[in-house]
Amino acid sequence: MGRPLIEIDPTKPISEYREVLQNRWHPDIPAVASVRPGEVFTVECPDWTGGQVRNDDTATDIRDMDLTPNHHLTGPIEVAGAEPGDLLVVDILDIGHHPKQNWGYTGIFCKHNGGGFLTDHFPHAHKAIWEFDGVWARSRHVPGVRIPYLAHPGILGTAPSHELLARWHERERRLIAQNPERVPPLALPPEPRNAILGSLRPGTPEFERVAREGARTIPPRENGGNRDIKNLTRGARAMLPVHVKGAKLTVGDLHYSQGDGEITFCGAIEMPGYITMSVDLIKDGMNKYNLQHAIFQPSFTEPRFTSYVVFEGYSVDEEGRQYYLDPHVAYRRACLEAINYLKSFGYTGEEAYMILGTAPVEGRISAIVDIPNACCTLWLPTEIFDFDIRPTKEGPVRVVTGGRLPTAVREPS
Repeated sequence: MGRPLIEIDPTKPISEYREVLQNRWHPDIPAVASVRPGEVFTVECPDWTGGQVRNDDTATDIRDMDLTPNHHLTGPIEVAGAEPGDLLVVDILDIGHHPKQNWGYTGIFCKHNGGGFLTDHFPHAHKAIWEFDGVWARSRHVPGVRIPYLAHPGILGTAPSHELLARWHERERRLIAQNPERVPPLALPPEPRNAILGSLRPGTPEFERVAREGARTIPPRENGGNRDIKNLTRGARAMLPVHVKGAKLTVGDLHYSQGDGEITFCGAIEMPGYITMSVDLIKDGMNKYNLQHAIFQPSFTEPRFTSYVVFEGYSVDEEGRQYYLDPHVAYRRACLEAINYLKSFGYTGEEAYMILGTAPVEGRISAIVDIPNACCTLWLPTEIFDFDIRPTKEGPVRVVTGGRLPTAVREPS
């Protein structure tokens, strides 16, 4: 273990340690700790909601969640010697669940409160609790499957400069203006309500200014941020653009496992936990390598599978409408094919949706030049199931009794 740098306690209210947390991107949020290149250190992180989800058999906490304080992230951490234009090298040396909480959760958010990739098909709130047993997670709510450990930070990023922050706001404002009444919205503008800004004190002019200007942490951007890449696991190396002096590294939204796309929006197995890292700098790395975005080198420690069922989707939506080389539509159709397939074994659609969000499925753009259809594929490992899901001449056997997933329907307003 590296030097304990930042510690939190997930059994206590988030207010007791919010001075080491942030939930907005802004260059003027002060660093809460500092490290030197070459140093090994450990930080602890709450789950992304800051403890809003309970280990129980209802989904009212998902349905009624206030999303404005999310994500709850640890940092920022100053890296000595980092300057704009550098690449910050982050080696992920270890990562796991917090010793005070041996469980995690997955949520399907309702369409009017977060939504998800397939929110038109699954518009209501659902929840699954997963218990951790070494390198496997099982859920009393999703039968017949065990999810292998592939822990990673959903969010790993650096602070934007003032200029970069202004560009984010401008382009996202233009997007929102295309359909300002859309549900879910096209993007999330700055929201000062429930801003958490480390050591800045609520009620002070500086806090109020940063809260008004800070960018939401929901999408990935040029600083890295919320990429939700399952391969950023133990043994991986991330390289992040530096936009401000000291880099101001921030980490959080830890996952026990996740499938490519995190398609339910809260699709990973979310957890509080720890992450041990070391950092280094490639001076002037953005210019040397002509980069504007983060890059990474994957780990050799990921789970390896030998058997998959692979589902295909094309740029034609469920109503038969043709799109031009659209990978979003194509991946959506591949996911729906996989969900319908799993339903033939007894799963409900929601349970199958949960599996695709949490299991380390591979999502790929397999073809994107053959007009008019892109082809996306979803690779579902068969070894995670307690029974054989491969197709046979005899057809599927309904071995699962579905319907255990807690749900909460939003009442009409």
